[in-house]
Amino acid sequence: MTGLSLSPLHQAAVEAPNALAVCTPDRQISYAELSRRISALAASLTEQGIKPGEVVGVISSNRLEMLMLYWACVDTGALFCPVSPKFPAAQIDALLNSCGAVRYWSSCKQELTNYPLTLNFDAHTEQPPATVDFIRPANIIFTSGSSGTPKAVVHNLAQHVASATGSASLIALHQGDRWLASLPLFHIGGLAILNRCALARASVVFADTSQPLAQQLLTHHISHLSLVATQLQRLLNQAPDSLKYIKALLLGGGAIAQPLLDRLDESGIAAFTSYGMTEMASQITTGKALGNGSSGNLLPGRELTLRDGVIWVRGDTLFMGYLSNVGLNRETDEEGWFCTKDRGYWDDAGHLHICGRSDNMFVCGGENLQPEELEVVLKQLPDVEDALVFALTDEEFGCLPAAIIKGRMPVQADADEFVCRHIARFKRPRAYFPWPEEVTQTGLKTNRNQVVDAVRQREGLAKPFGIVS
Repeated sequence: MTGLSLSPLHQAAVEAPNALAVCTPDRQISYAELSRRISALAASLTEQGIKPGEVVGVISSNRLEMLMLYWACVDTGALFCPVSPKFPAAQIDALLNSCGAVRYWSSCKQELTNYPLTLNFDAHTEQPPATVDFIRPANIIFTSGSSGTPKAVVHNLAQHVASATGSASLIALHQGDRWLASLPLFHIGGLAILNRCALARASVVFADTSQPLAQQLLTHHISHLSLVATQLQRLLNQAPDSLKYIKALLLGGGAIAQPLLDRLDESGIAAFTSYGMTEMASQITTGKALGNGSSGNLLPGRELTLRDGVIWVRGDTLFMGYLSNVGLNRETDEEGWFCTKDRGYWDDAGHLHICGRSDNMFVCGGENLQPEELEVVLKQLPDVEDALVFALTDEEFGCLPAAIIKGRMPVQADADEFVCRHIARFKRPRAYFPWPEEVTQTGLKTNRNQVVDAVRQREGLAKPFGIVS
């Protein structure tokens, strides 16, 4: 996509001015009104000296102001750069400085070394909205940093549009639909919701997080929702009626048990599993949840190839590069392929299966052990909400697998019997540890290294040589 055009948000205001754009606990805003507010906000950014190409830090949890700043930055040519407000001020400073952000807006009270912006989010303007260049840098999303220092991933608007268009080819989204902003907007999965809804003239719902999820779904008539299997299990067990408005569920967090999918089928709810990453603007493959751990088929605008079992990707959604003090670096090979470091395979039906991260694999008694393979099995144990497998030092075998369990701790003998019915006996965990309560999860993705490091520290466990976590 080249040339200047209205952003998807402003185009929605032209084509569906009265459609509901945003719903919050205390207001509903049409696309026409939101467009006028965003144009006024963009003008304010320009008046305060924000120039095209400048990075604007945004430190906040999900709220209307974040959505407005995202689209206002698109209008001005600035790079929207959201950061988790849960990070300490020193880490926020370091992240913003690493990508050259001088100005920021925050909904919190951090003491930062950069310069805060003073913004009026209620201002309107009748001036026509700006046209924008879809191929200039639009935003920065930091990777989770689970395998090292977070990287600043840069996308342009054309890449986000390609991502949303590919998603819509399978998960229908229309004017009048409502997608709950349940994923943080400082993660790619959360930001993707904003783009999908603008293109479809659907509504982004910012719910009152003090309410239970079930109540939010009913209050706001949520039609589309992203969540993990454990959340779905709780909803079906405790408040099945809360799903009565749901048209589509995008499920994360690993394999989905068949009994759970059967209950969704009985309710007429379409459920999808997906494989994606920040560098590819969210989804890469998506498909109907089948209960076999697959992540669906390749979406339009994406390409995927396997090299020695490792996944490489490219296509219309591939990021512009990692931003550092020396500019953008895309880290692709000579043919434009990007190495995900994830391992996977295609089944006979053409569905992608993710085996795990190549850098998570460790050797146990001369045999390769992929932690994610064992984790899928452990999550099928009764009352286990989540499981992570890591390497314990062993004089005889080098490394042995151990498991960290969220939920009811299994009895070793019973767990051994169950695990060995599904995978090779040498892969069974030799020890089980409770989930560290101090580690919290945002979005659908668990920070593996953070959880494992917390358990190692608590239990006084040394890291095996050559193991990151």
